[in-house]
Amino acid sequence: MRRQIRGVVAAFTGALLLTMGITAGGGQSAQADDNGVGLKPVLGWSSWSFVRRNPTAQTIEAQAKALKTSGLARNGFVYANVDDFWYQCPGSQGPDVDQYGRWVTDPAKFPPRGGENGVQVVADYVHSLGLKFGLYVTPGISQQAVAQNTAIEGTPYHARDIATSATENNYNCGGMVGIDYTKPGAQSFIDSWAGQFAGWGIDYLKIDGVGTPDQQDVQAWSDALKHTGRPIHLELSNNLDINNAATWSKLSNGWRTGGDIECYCGPDDSSYPLTTWASVASRFDQVAAWAPYGGPGGYNDYDSLEIGNGDHNGLTPDERRTQMSLWSLAASPLILGTDLTHLDSADLALLKNTDVLAVDQDGIDAERISSDPDSQVFAKTEPDGDVVVGLFNTGSAPREVATTAAALGLPAARDYALRDLWNDRVTESAGRIAANVPPHGVVLYRVHPSRHAVAGAAPDVSLALDWAPASSDSTTRTVTAVLSDNGSRPITDTGLTLTGPSGTKITTHSPTSARTIRGGHALKAVYSVSIPPSAELFASSDFQGTAGYRFRSDGRTRLTAGDTITVNHQVTAPYRTFASTTASFSESGSRLGIRAQGADLYNGTNEYGTVYLPGAEHDGSVTTVKLDSQSNTSVWAKAGIMVRNDITQPDTSAGYLALVATPSNGYLLDWDSDGDGKLDSQDSTGSATYPSWLKLVRDGTTYSGYYSTDDTTWNLVGTITVPTAAATQDVGLTQTSHASGTTGEADFDSFTTTP
Repeated sequence: MRRQIRGVVAAFTGALLLTMGITAGGGQSAQADDNGVGLKPVLGWSSWSFVRRNPTAQTIEAQAKALKTSGLARNGFVYANVDDFWYQCPGSQGPDVDQYGRWVTDPAKFPPRGGENGVQVVADYVHSLGLKFGLYVTPGISQQAVAQNTAIEGTPYHARDIATSATENNYNCGGMVGIDYTKPGAQSFIDSWAGQFAGWGIDYLKIDGVGTPDQQDVQAWSDALKHTGRPIHLELSNNLDINNAATWSKLSNGWRTGGDIECYCGPDDSSYPLTTWASVASRFDQVAAWAPYGGPGGYNDYDSLEIGNGDHNGLTPDERRTQMSLWSLAASPLILGTDLTHLDSADLALLKNTDVLAVDQDGIDAERISSDPDSQVFAKTEPDGDVVVGLFNTGSAPREVATTAAALGLPAARDYALRDLWNDRVTESAGRIAANVPPHGVVLYRVHPSRHAVAGAAPDVSLALDWAPASSDSTTRTVTAVLSDNGSRPITDTGLTLTGPSGTKITTHSPTSARTIRGGHALKAVYSVSIPPSAELFASSDFQGTAGYRFRSDGRTRLTAGDTITVNHQVTAPYRTFASTTASFSESGSRLGIRAQGADLYNGTNEYGTVYLPGAEHDGSVTTVKLDSQSNTSVWAKAGIMVRNDITQPDTSAGYLALVATPSNGYLLDWDSDGDGKLDSQDSTGSATYPSWLKLVRDGTTYSGYYSTDDTTWNLVGTITVPTAAATQDVGLTQTSHASGTTGEADFDSFTTTP
């Protein structure tokens, strides 16, 4: 039974939102053509993350049964969705089709029964459990339908009457082409397909591979599903353009805002680990950007919730709470990607936390209140005036994350009750709202203003390390440890300590203890830190602050906060540095280092850090470098040689190419084929090892890229032509983490360009 705090229990009724179906407030209401579904974010399970390429009737039925027997269905997780690979795909000619051009169910995976299609058999079983069933499709029409010129059901038209030659996305099978919706029969084809799905008992349809050119497809499917007379949730995937958010929200019930959450980094193509911290952390910026567009009828979808399988999730317990907290603050669909037949008991308890589920089911999108390289604060106001706030620590050490009642939009009050939704503990604050949050963790508070002091609650207390500004190459730093009593009641017997690595000298310049700290006040201790010099490119030193205090007769409470101080070396002439993302640089002897974030280095994304030589690339140039190491922040993290006419113009400069290594996708030669300043073409080969050597040879406007694992035998990655290359170009070393908000490091040696 939960501990009840007299005077504040009535204020914390968020869990009732889940059972009462309240969806008021906050977001822009999506229309979804008034199809009657999507009033709240959907909860359920999908086959892609764990099952991936081999969904079968037996597997899907087992997962659906587990939704029921685990008790998750009682908490609202009612959708059991089949993703890709349910249909027959013989090759690049496209999916097999029936006499009306519609995909054919793979009978080996989904055996028919009597007169029922195999997918319908599974849908019937799912419905018998009191659950809902979902399926997957992609835009367009199969090339096999065009080749056979199949009829369009109920019309005199055929596939060739409506098909175009444009390629449509079907990521795993291929062979789909576009539909010309100005042609008679085009809408009828989609109507026929939607009618078939409705007849099978589909409750949820995911259209994958949707992009800006597919808006007419989405309109056609939206209309077709509505006309079936069956309420069918329409979900769009993936990485949709925010500039078309109004269209997605008008025509569908949910839309993916980014790429896949899965890391695809398991050994031997294993599903495990399902994801990584970097994949989860990349969603913070998406949640902030897309917040205005979700609401009752349609919601921003941040992809699968990878909680349920313990260590196989790829996330620590704190990271799992972070993912569920962020998704819930964002009112995202919570679609589990885990194996429900082998649920971890601790994970199951997280998924059944009704207080956190209520935060998701309120249907209100949180806004980002603040952010810095190591913390994020998101919050939303509930219909009753309470605010739910997530204090996220995106750094690698425990730290204080703080905001204020005023910043959250709360009215002035004598006191504020802070209910921790993960730990079911209530503290009080006089207006500053803070917590010491573990690495990659979160504290999720429901905050209620009170006209009176919150009865029986201890004060909110937090510890921070505030470092004075210093140059990045400085080995002498000043830090203030701050123990803050954020409440209205005093704490006693307080003390502070600071520790660092061996060889570090730490000197105290002020008292480190106090008998009492009054509410709203703090104990501050100033320390000088001297870090031993190092030849490392990025020498990291871990510091930990520790605080102790008592409240009333309670035992002594201990808090910790940590920081990693990285000392680099200045990059000197003739080298220059530039970054289009958060980055730092270092030079030590013949070695050069780049620590950079960056979402990608391809298509419309140009986020990188670079150490470069201006104007050093020309006809006849040979550029070589040894890549000593590269952080595995993503399978697509990139480190290597970059060339462009002006390396400081990331979104516009032509003459652009990059020869890079990636942790899991080999060596790449990427280039800009049309001169718009964006990489759009790629050659790839090999499997990257470290160290590696990279070599780029220029002949006129033709470039050849090579890699070596021994600096002797060179292997061709590709030879390409870049017509927009200037006579002289900038050439440099580059790094991007391919994980927004996550820093990766690449260390290089012996960077040369000749003649």
